[in-house]
Amino acid sequence: MQAYIKINEKDKVAVALRPLYVGENFTIDGKQIVLQQDINQGHKFALEDISVGEKIIKYGYPIGVATTNIKKGEWVHTHKMKTALKEKEEYSYQKVLDSLPKAKESFFKGYVRDDGKVAIRNEIWIIPTVGCVNGVVNAIEKKAQQEIYGTVEAIIGFNHPYGCSQMGDDQENTRHILANLANHPNAAGVLILGLGCENSNVEEIKKYMGNFDTNRVRFLVSQEEEDEIEASLDAIKELVEYAQKFHREEISAKKLIVGMKCGGSDGLSGITANTTVGAFSDILVAKGGTTILTEVPEMFGAETILMNRCENIELFHKTEKMINDFKDYFTRHHQTIYENPSPGNKMGGISSLEDKSLGCTQKSGSAIIRGVLGYGEMVDTLGLNLLSAPGNDLVASTALAAAGAHIVLFTTGRGTPFACSVPTVKISSNTKLFDKKRNWIDFNAGRVVDDTTVEEMGKELFDYVLKIASGEKVKSEIDGYHDLTIFKQGVTL
Repeated sequence: MQAYIKINEKDKVAVALRPLYVGENFTIDGKQIVLQQDINQGHKFALEDISVGEKIIKYGYPIGVATTNIKKGEWVHTHKMKTALKEKEEYSYQKVLDSLPKAKESFFKGYVRDDGKVAIRNEIWIIPTVGCVNGVVNAIEKKAQQEIYGTVEAIIGFNHPYGCSQMGDDQENTRHILANLANHPNAAGVLILGLGCENSNVEEIKKYMGNFDTNRVRFLVSQEEEDEIEASLDAIKELVEYAQKFHREEISAKKLIVGMKCGGSDGLSGITANTTVGAFSDILVAKGGTTILTEVPEMFGAETILMNRCENIELFHKTEKMINDFKDYFTRHHQTIYENPSPGNKMGGISSLEDKSLGCTQKSGSAIIRGVLGYGEMVDTLGLNLLSAPGNDLVASTALAAAGAHIVLFTTGRGTPFACSVPTVKISSNTKLFDKKRNWIDFNAGRVVDDTTVEEMGKELFDYVLKIASGEKVKSEIDGYHDLTIFKQGVTL
């Protein structure tokens, strides 16, 4: 295993790839570095003397400024640096476009729906319009398991606490997300279960769904039924029978839509897992497919890299607005924009939001950005897209699924068991996590510092995603984990 990595030739710090100890010495760029302290895996050490107020460079970009003089070989972390982010920035479009060469077509075994949409699962979904019927949804899901047969792979209920006592954007968010999920092709059939007196009732959700197939979607209002559970089970039996018409067939990978998200990051996330996902994204985009990157607050400090890869000035301005709208969201609630890295992030070696963001955006690879989506919008442009959503794992992953992602790739340095409504692939940034939490982690990108390269890992991940798309289940699916979380910004009545 390598001892350290200097990511970019401009960097003033290197990252420990294994635990390093005081007194160890390395020759880096012709200079001898003697470590002044122990350095944990994922943490940084100085490659040169850095003066107070001087910018600290990692990934080739500033990740903050020194709050004290730092000597060559010293540990560089939150105790000696701080963010340099401001609440407002002035942006200009410095177009940097590098089109990926077209790649050989690949295929997976999926489902083609009656409307031509492509799916990777043949499931029945139960979606409540309001949190008041969550318990009923749970009871229906439990009883409905005996109805699974043939090509139907699962019957899943999704709980959430919203749908009533909401106003403005919050109510709109709920309606858009529920309608988008009801239209998601991974669900061969959908039962939308309402209470009857809620704001976002069945009739309201119908308005947001547009044209839908009445063979595929059933609606039920609990207050209008003598026994809502029995009535729901009858509807599910019909949906299961309808779903039997679908069988897996060969489909081009250019039809795949994959969301990209990270959470519980560590100092290796931007070096191993996120770069692996970036390599995957470039492969899929080169084959004509689509990827979606989200987590706007974790773009702060790296946003100009994404802005300059926008295909045109219109997309640049949409990205600029997306960034500034999120900064305004923070300041409206009297919060600073840069208090993002969690205690777990810091423990893993991330020292500032810029540090986290520059690692986070590695998931975008090098493709041109061809679409920018608002929260609750569905993807309609092939290639790499940006999606407005917060950094919260459950909220952002739900937003990716609601935008049309068939699969979500979730990188992590700390580990998490959650999953959203579509297969959620957990990708570890380090081998220690993979070995410890094999019940959570599906793919080990930590091998990048052990025995392989980012390019090879990206190809392995692409092949693995095709297996998932063809029916292989991820760990969270096997465990039956499925979450639905909607972005809430305002008051509750």
